[in-house]
Amino acid sequence: MELRHLRYFRAVGEELHFGRAAERLHIAQPPLSQQIRQLERELGVELFTRTTRSVELTPAGRTFLQRAIEILGAVDDAGLEARRIAAGVEGRVAIGCVGSATYSLLPELVRALGESLPGVEVSVRGEMLAPAQIDALEAGAIDLALLRPPVSRDDITVETVRRDRLLVALPACHRLAERAEVTATDLRNEDFVVHVGHGRSVMSSLVTGICADAGFTPRIRQEVSETSTLVTLVAAGLGVAIVPDPTAALDIAGVRYVPLAPATLGVDLVAAHLQTHGSELITNVLEVLRDFSRR
Repeated sequence: MELRHLRYFRAVGEELHFGRAAERLHIAQPPLSQQIRQLERELGVELFTRTTRSVELTPAGRTFLQRAIEILGAVDDAGLEARRIAAGVEGRVAIGCVGSATYSLLPELVRALGESLPGVEVSVRGEMLAPAQIDALEAGAIDLALLRPPVSRDDITVETVRRDRLLVALPACHRLAERAEVTATDLRNEDFVVHVGHGRSVMSSLVTGICADAGFTPRIRQEVSETSTLVTLVAAGLGVAIVPDPTAALDIAGVRYVPLAPATLGVDLVAAHLQTHGSELITNVLEVLRDFSRR
């Protein structure tokens, strides 16, 4: 039995007329009659009662017609779903995101994806350090990573989303909190709260480099994995922190954000995915991300 047999049978069963069914199927009537006879022989039952004036479904034919309609509908739905997945307008995508962008970019991006790609199921993992995202890409736990460069992997495609200026997060009562801007030199004698170091965080290396350029080594009091924890510790007065601009979306009481001078100091946010995952879905998600970033 082939799908064409079911389609031929459905046409005859719905039209109850071989001539009209043949016209509907754009085939000649004799081959259609032969195909129905072949289907009946294969099933071992008569599906139609035929007279010179009418064609009627037998009880077995009525039951078989219902199942044939269901089967053909499921096949059509499967084909449509496959085409939509191939076109990247249906499916699932998991997105990882660094902490500083989790609270600013991620919620709005998910809303934008919902509007542009309503057939795509989006899941997110926020507060992920860059190395953890790379590992998650490799493991297939996420499909797209939003992280801070560098990404030194030949099998990962990277695209810059935007550049974020750096801020200094200060306790609200800090002596520098009312400044219009702060330089790294101003922070020479401060305790620092930073993301975990030893290659586990891009921001940790960036902060160390900025302080080294200013002629000192930062006095690190606390290392944390999550940006929300970092800002909370600043609010508690345990130190200051250098953070990307989107971190200011974490409006935690007791913290003031002051721009770090010069304004050229900043850090990129990039989108990364495995080259082997260069699907139409990822292409469409990236296009939404580009449009969202431009706006």
